[in-house]
Amino acid sequence: MAASRWGFLVTTALASAALAAPAAGQGTIALDTIDVVPVTPVAGSAGTGRSGTGERTDGGGSLPLAKVPFTVETVSARKLEQDRATLDPTFTLARTTPGVSLSDGQGNGFRQTLTYRGFDASPLQGAPQGLAVYQNGARINEAFGDVVNWDLIPQVAINRIDIVTGNPLFGLNALGGAVNIEMKNGFTWQGKEVSVMGGSNGRILGTLQYGEVIGPWSFYFAGEGLRDAGWRYRSPSEIGRVYADIGHRSLDSEFHVIASGAKTFFGAAAATPVDFTRTNERAIFTSPQTTSTEVGQIQVTGKVAVSPTWDLAGNAYLRRFSQQYVDGNDGNFENCSSRSNFRGFLCFEDDGFTALPGQTQAQFRNQFLILGPRNQQIPFRAGIPYGTLDTVRTEATGYGGSLQATNRDRLFDHGNTFIVGGSIDVANYSFKSASTLGVINPDLSVTTDPLNPTYGTIPGLGTGPIRTAGALGIAPSQVSGSNLYMGLYALDTFDVTDRLALTAGARLNFARIATQDLTGFSPDVTGTHYYNRINPVAGLTYRFYDWLTLYGGYSESNRAPTPLELACANPSRPCLLPNSLVADPPLRQVEARSYEVGFRGTVPNVYEGGLLTYKIGAFRTDLTNDILQIAVPGNAARGYYVNVPATRRQGLEVAAEYATERLSLYANYALIDATFQFRGDLSSPNNPLADDGLITVRPGNKVPLVPDHQIKAGFDYAITPQWRFGMNVQAFSSSYFRGDESNLNRKLPAYVTANLNTSFQLTPTVQVFALVTNLFNNRYANFGTFLEPNNAFAGRYVLNDPRSTTLVQPLSVYGGVRMTW
Repeated sequence: MAASRWGFLVTTALASAALAAPAAGQGTIALDTIDVVPVTPVAGSAGTGRSGTGERTDGGGSLPLAKVPFTVETVSARKLEQDRATLDPTFTLARTTPGVSLSDGQGNGFRQTLTYRGFDASPLQGAPQGLAVYQNGARINEAFGDVVNWDLIPQVAINRIDIVTGNPLFGLNALGGAVNIEMKNGFTWQGKEVSVMGGSNGRILGTLQYGEVIGPWSFYFAGEGLRDAGWRYRSPSEIGRVYADIGHRSLDSEFHVIASGAKTFFGAAAATPVDFTRTNERAIFTSPQTTSTEVGQIQVTGKVAVSPTWDLAGNAYLRRFSQQYVDGNDGNFENCSSRSNFRGFLCFEDDGFTALPGQTQAQFRNQFLILGPRNQQIPFRAGIPYGTLDTVRTEATGYGGSLQATNRDRLFDHGNTFIVGGSIDVANYSFKSASTLGVINPDLSVTTDPLNPTYGTIPGLGTGPIRTAGALGIAPSQVSGSNLYMGLYALDTFDVTDRLALTAGARLNFARIATQDLTGFSPDVTGTHYYNRINPVAGLTYRFYDWLTLYGGYSESNRAPTPLELACANPSRPCLLPNSLVADPPLRQVEARSYEVGFRGTVPNVYEGGLLTYKIGAFRTDLTNDILQIAVPGNAARGYYVNVPATRRQGLEVAAEYATERLSLYANYALIDATFQFRGDLSSPNNPLADDGLITVRPGNKVPLVPDHQIKAGFDYAITPQWRFGMNVQAFSSSYFRGDESNLNRKLPAYVTANLNTSFQLTPTVQVFALVTNLFNNRYANFGTFLEPNNAFAGRYVLNDPRSTTLVQPLSVYGGVRMTW
């Protein structure tokens, strides 16, 4: 993909930097103070800042932190700015926020799975999504699989990120909490800024932002562009993102029209066999493995004070999403069995399937004959390392909105905040996948050239999709469908005294998920599923002193199965995940019950006038009918989804942060105990300690890829008025490989990583800065799974170790210049 496709933002940034001249002086560094926090998605959608009366406007869905009976973690724009060279908000969340870890199942730092308290917000189709994510009040869990594409969010335009737990008002998927992303606008950010950066692996990126207020109008624009060759082979990253906001504000109202778009491209999106990385850390497995994504969104938000005590806020959005994934794989093809009628032709490996009652061996095995794009049989040729090029394309158009009223009338002469609202989210989607027969080349790339003399000729194949005669395991899929999610909610916070506040509320969730098979191969995919539930919430806060508050609460939440999970839930007709969709016995919705208790507070005027913020809390979330992805015995590439009876996440968090004008210092610890709470057998065919492809899960077994212990600490210090220097360290304990739910094998090792950041103010408007990631160049993996050992993979490579991991990026150094005026 040509660099010019993404280079326009970088070029703009370079040109602007060259033309910029010094202007205003450098201001003082403001301390981060969190006075109100969101308790509904609308809180971050209707504009923030100062109204004409001088009061803060917050969209009506916020409460003072001292009255919120659950945990809220906040990352400010200042913290994100320190990591701008990464252009990745998950990097900042992982280094600062207790309970947050990352796992890199795709081999690219921009598309990692964010895990909070054992719940995922992941870009991987089929991953169990347990966090609801909102941007300016619009849900950005994508329609087909509820995935979260962090790479599509413009980092420079983020004003703050709040992670809110124990609050069902955020709707479906808020099992472990909700991530509420509030973007900048012209009322919250004014000025002009251009930055240009470069560094390791050929990375070059540029960002720009502009904000201005003219009378009652505000304008804000941000753009980002990045190109990176990647530290692994064939692993480039290309990102282009834009964001624009036009706002209007009067004494009693504020409205915004927002447009955003992004286009990204990534390569080498998979883990690598340990046998390869022992020889070369940069090694990948088969290729290509590319992901191309585009998104565009238009949104309108607003808030009106309809009376001195009533606010009305809402938003509406239209979102268009498109993604294509291309993956080269081993074909698992062989000469048709002598017990079939097609000996001498190509068949798909059939040991992962079971014959139906009444079928003869020939009838059963004949279903695995490979048919070409014109339904022709393909002669088998010995010695050819057959592979497949699997392509998946997802398209979705979503629209919806929310409307919310907030009242702050006194009740029985006591303070009271009452919130009532509703939301609707509609999406139409299409999902297409197909496999094309190819060959695995010596460099493990998969190509579709049937005339390559190294491997012989496959007559008349062409380059179209292939399938098995019985459409089992390999078959083109084409599904269309729609989602309808609706919710009604109410929340009341009553001040029993000036120190004690009680909160109670509930949300009604309704989901309708309709899918239709368009190929004729999988008629059972066609169906409509309905889910509904009322989720209550209740809690209290008690302020012992101005600097000490007790909080505690109970809540329930639910997650409806995604269209992908519903369409791939039959073990007798498994999917080549995520490349096929088959029959769909109904899955049950996941239900969660959460408990939280803790202390928190803010102590002003600590040593040298600093501000100390702290918290200590405990939590527990019990899930019933949790959904897992299960592999099929005989071939881990095929799988299906099942409900399991119970899982649990519980733990403890301790955190403190100290800030002055010159110094900011933080440290936190999280214990995350994520376990299964049932006994049963699960399929894990490549687990080396499985018994005939099965592993036994027992109550107390750990959920894979969730470290039990996390420690994070860092500081940022102004050595002189011009020079700032910072460092942060994160330590994570070991965790189990995906596919080792029975906890039989050795774990991914514990690891420690550190980063440095520094900046120097050359002039009042020109700053140079640098970022060093993985300072000690620790070579560790944060993701691991199993693959099938193969003594002659592609006819030439020995794979004795079943482990496959993704190593993190090695020591990397970035530097740049930022101009503000």
